[in-house]
Amino acid sequence: MNDFVKPDGNIYLSVIIIAITVGISLYADKNRLFKSKWIFNPYVIESRKEYYRFLSSGFIHGGSTHLLFNMLTLFFFARQVELIYGAVFPGYGSIMFVVIYLTGIIIASIPAYVKHRGNPAYNALGASGGVSTIVFVSILCLPTSNIGFLLLPFVSFPAFFLGIAYLLYSYYMAKNSNDNIGHEAHLFGALFGIATTIAFVPGVVPRFFEAIANWKGFF
Repeated sequence: MNDFVKPDGNIYLSVIIIAITVGISLYADKNRLFKSKWIFNPYVIESRKEYYRFLSSGFIHGGSTHLLFNMLTLFFFARQVELIYGAVFPGYGSIMFVVIYLTGIIIASIPAYVKHRGNPAYNALGASGGVSTIVFVSILCLPTSNIGFLLLPFVSFPAFFLGIAYLLYSYYMAKNSNDNIGHEAHLFGALFGIATTIAFVPGVVPRFFEAIANWKGFF
């Protein structure tokens, strides 16, 4: 079966989302005016009431590396999430993915909006908040699955281990970092993914802890 087609015969909407994001991001890199109108700027949102920027900023990126990392991560996790929600909501897995992913982009931007709406110089962009949401849906449902690294293909860790490390790192960096990376978006996107999974996937919490309890460890 084609990798882009689900078992029920429908196409993964994640593939379409990725294609749209890549196209818009590449166009925005060549058109500064367009990018300036789509970027997340809390001050402009507050003063001009341009609330669409909460979502539009998730379709543009800060260069090819930023875009590639986000879209590859989304590619590897999104199809799992579409199947997970397809099992819970037969026929609507892809729709649930789109709703949760796009909402994750918006929710993840709220802390930065509250914090920086008085700062005209603050800008943010990228799909990281929505990507974090999708990653943590997968982690909560498949906590002992192995996650590897592109640059270290022979190194992998269980999903729950990396999830905990990611949450702790994002929380620390959100409190202490000035590296111009949206750690708040990463953190709140992840928390939104956890919250929606608990809300929509029956029994996911006890299964999560049962899977960890039965995990055989690194050896």
